Amino acid sequence: MKPRRKRFDEEKGRWQALVSRNVPTGEMFYYGVKTTGIVCRVGCSSRLPRREHVVFFETYREARLAGFRPCKKCRPNLTSPDGPLVERVVRACQHIEEAETPPGLEELAAGVGMSPGHFHRIFKQILGVTPRQYAAARQSNRFREALRNGRSVTEAVYEAGFSSTSRAYQTAGDRLGMLPSTYRRGGEGETIHYGTARCSLGWVIVAATTRGVCQIEFGDDPTLLPEKVRQQFPHATIVEAGPDFAGLLEKVVDLIESPGQPVELPLHIQGTAFQERVWQALRDVRPGETVSYAELARRLGRPGAARAVAQACAANKLAVVVPCHRAVRSDGTPGGYRWGLERKLQLLRREGQTAEASPVQEQKKHEA
Repeated sequence: MKPRRKRFDEEKGRWQALVSRNVPTGEMFYYGVKTTGIVCRVGCSSRLPRREHVVFFETYREARLAGFRPCKKCRPNLTSPDGPLVERVVRACQHIEEAETPPGLEELAAGVGMSPGHFHRIFKQILGVTPRQYAAARQSNRFREALRNGRSVTEAVYEAGFSSTSRAYQTAGDRLGMLPSTYRRGGEGETIHYGTARCSLGWVIVAATTRGVCQIEFGDDPTLLPEKVRQQFPHATIVEAGPDFAGLLEKVVDLIESPGQPVELPLHIQGTAFQERVWQALRDVRPGETVSYAELARRLGRPGAARAVAQACAANKLAVVVPCHRAVRSDGTPGGYRWGLERKLQLLRREGQTAEASPVQEQKKHEA
């Protein structure tokens, strides 16, 4: 049995090992140099980079998936046990991104010299999504970027590799939260209604199109909250909603004041494939519980992506509905919150009290 690689828990220790080029037997980590985009294994004889340009990784796989290329001197892709498989998955991802239309499973597998079944398992194991899901997300992202860059819908459909306009509307429409032509114009022609209400955390604004809720934000001054919606959809018509919006607004306030109830709201969660996976994982965390960014990354099959998970939490624009307040640092401290640390602490305290006061919920927790 191969000796298990030990972990350097402190970056200071890693840097000292890198400087001394003296790593105890059985211990291994990798480091990427941001200025060159290259990843090396510790002990590499390459020139020592500056500390501020170095980022550390537990495995070669994490470094490669972060976009770093293998060093030609120490060849971490050959010294790492998972290196060859990661290289094949990276090659497949590059093929997906460069292809005019999403390639099929057989084509991708043949391109990296693997059987379709084995390739599918390895791809999902390393990235956490299937090749088809990865391709769909990349295609939708290309479509979104083309629209943002001023392309017409027809041009964007062509550039993203969709077979038809109807296919683009069907695939990307839900990710955009509105019709592609409307998204391209920054929401032009779209009417977004909003309502504000007081709650125990200050003021909350809920904004929605005819297709569902697109934004939930906290603030201290209700007169400033509509501007957050305008920033997201600069050319949309932003209208304060009438009495018929009260029911939707009340549901959101109820979620804030009484956590634990099921979310029964039409939503349009807009983000990258990875962000959407993080947000869904957060919705699986029950009230009264917290999860560290590192643990959330491990649950997603991306143990080295704690920082990316934290960034996805910070990008969330649906407060409470996507409970990013339940994500904390590994040492148990709350970490950041885009709507203020005090609000995060209040939500966590409230949910902890709710969980303690609910024997049914506690029983389910122990049975799970």
